[in-house]
Amino acid sequence: MVKMVVKVAALVAAGVVAAGTAGIASAQETKIVLGMSGWTGFAPLTLADKAGIFKKNGLDVEIKMIPQKDRHLALAAEAIQCAATTVETHVAWNANGVPIVQIFQMDKSYGADGIAVRGDIAKFSDLKGKTIGVDAPGTAPYFGLAWMLSKNGMSLKDVKTTTLSPQAAAQAFVAGQNDAAMTYEPYLSTVRANPAAGKILATTLDYPMVMDTVGCAP
Repeated sequence: MVKMVVKVAALVAAGVVAAGTAGIASAQETKIVLGMSGWTGFAPLTLADKAGIFKKNGLDVEIKMIPQKDRHLALAAEAIQCAATTVETHVAWNANGVPIVQIFQMDKSYGADGIAVRGDIAKFSDLKGKTIGVDAPGTAPYFGLAWMLSKNGMSLKDVKTTTLSPQAAAQAFVAGQNDAAMTYEPYLSTVRANPAAGKILATTLDYPMVMDTVGCAP
């Protein structure tokens, strides 16, 4: 497993090098600031940084932890040059005037994103009128919630949402706040570790739609 992660990290480094050096005739070292979150699927980026794989490939990378809802602002302000996020988020950024080119795929969610609900909620229709903790519009959790609801004949208009980051949504849910929480790993495991608080109604194993890529400003 460790060898596989190292191989992935090396590929990540190669991908970012290709992106960072595109159009540069000669450069001893290219400086790139990359915005990301603590999402498990981004671990190879951290490994490539900590293990010196980026540097070995002639790239000076600074990783900044930036909430998904703010990453496009950092790109627009040129505070970062690259960002790791979901495919649909990159598309939304481009549509809203923040150009970014997706370079390579990082991961695909196989059950790592999901919705936690109270014990008395057995199906999606039971969520009508309920309050769900979910990240801001334009983020993967928000898109995921909308997608799951649509696949069950519902929309966001059928529920109440309160804006919370994935970590805060899970913590609030376990603390007894809200009726449901849209979150991802490692925070989804917080709910699994506290069965008295509720259960997992569905994940991306049931509704596959989350894929992360790394993109850079053109």
